Amino acid sequence: MTVETADGKLRPTHLESVLLEYSLRPHVVKPKMVYISNSTEIGTIYNKSELEALSSYCRERDLLLFMDGARLGHALTADDNDLSLEDIAQYTDVFYLGGTKNGALLGEAVIFNDSSLGEEFDYVLKQRGALLAKGRILGIQFLELLRDNLYFNLARHANVQAQKIAAAFRSEGYSFLTESSTNQIFPILTKQEITKLLKKYDFYIWKNIDETHAAIRLITSWATPEDIVLEFVEEIKLL
Repeated sequence: MTVETADGKLRPTHLESVLLEYSLRPHVVKPKMVYISNSTEIGTIYNKSELEALSSYCRERDLLLFMDGARLGHALTADDNDLSLEDIAQYTDVFYLGGTKNGALLGEAVIFNDSSLGEEFDYVLKQRGALLAKGRILGIQFLELLRDNLYFNLARHANVQAQKIAAAFRSEGYSFLTESSTNQIFPILTKQEITKLLKKYDFYIWKNIDETHAAIRLITSWATPEDIVLEFVEEIKLL
């Protein structure tokens, strides 16, 4: 049951509307879990008060709160973030630390804050074909990623590079689909400018704004070289 929001974030009012829509029991499916992403698919992040409000609402309504943490490192190292891992553990029932998008070969570390929810998780993995024969490789990755803040340093690098690009677009007078402080940015360009950039760079056209403009999605990663970012910044100035 999806809810479209301007900033990609869910709030209690959104949940209330879904519960009302699916209240004609037993003729509808039963809502049980709220699924959020931090950072979101459009680069925004939840602050502490927003997550606390969601958590309180879910507990009042006997809903589980799950946080997709594919880009959690980027959210937690954003300049305007006020959440900690301890806060996330307090306010969610289950969340995960994303490895695939932050330097790991593959895999995510799933954390059950309510241990009773994970009692048969191993069965679920097996039944879904997700139980690796050499699962210890996943553990070794996170052991190293969480040593000496490497996980967060990698994510911070991605954020810093993305914000250099965002600053370059702003200085040239471009607007954005959404304000993002993480490693995903969505500048709005003319389609002619997009065509020009696509001759040298690969990126995704996210959304058409009107007949002549579209928002593009630019993503930096833990491995994005600074010299390539500076080169791209110069291309922006030439648009």
